[in-house]
Amino acid sequence: MTLKAGSKSLVVVGLLLISGCSMFQAPSSPPEVQVCPTPPVCPVCKPAFCQVLEKVVVSPTPTPTPTPIPSQQTGGELDLPIVGGVESVVVEPPSFKYEARIDTGAESSSIHAENIQLIERDGKRYVRFSLLNPETSELVELERRLRRKVLIKQQQRERERRYVVKLWLTLGGIRELVDVTLSNRADFEYPVLVGRNLLTDTAIVDVSRQHILK
Repeated sequence: MTLKAGSKSLVVVGLLLISGCSMFQAPSSPPEVQVCPTPPVCPVCKPAFCQVLEKVVVSPTPTPTPTPIPSQQTGGELDLPIVGGVESVVVEPPSFKYEARIDTGAESSSIHAENIQLIERDGKRYVRFSLLNPETSELVELERRLRRKVLIKQQQRERERRYVVKLWLTLGGIRELVDVTLSNRADFEYPVLVGRNLLTDTAIVDVSRQHILK
């Protein structure tokens, strides 16, 4: 069958239209862009994706503070250390440790001394005396400035004049420079007596106990 020229033209145009539809397809939809949520869900955003970072903070377990152990018992409103009726005391000089009777009835402290002499040098009076080393039983000579003289009256004994010097006494955590009377305590059980001049406002005495201090 023979087609006319006009008909041929229509056929060609139709074929071109059909092929054009396949060649010129509609453009695909643009890629979906993820929107990064607002902080703090997403702290870091990058193009075309969202990266979520997770930060883990580990808190260290606190170390419990140990309760301090007191070196000695305390009591009273002033929280003073409690001492027994008998305690160890260090006398300086010469750093000898003696067993001492703790006596709140005595006004001043006293120590056993031998070879007690009053001397004068450069217009000043000194006392020369010897203390017994409790470890070696040897006498150690000392010399201290005379503080004063005291007159002591004991039961069934005559009055005795004694010299007073200053010595360092250490009783537990208490260390004081106090007046100490020099006397012959050979007849007493303890070579040192600690009186109120060391104990007042510094300790509480429990005479029913001994050697409380460490």
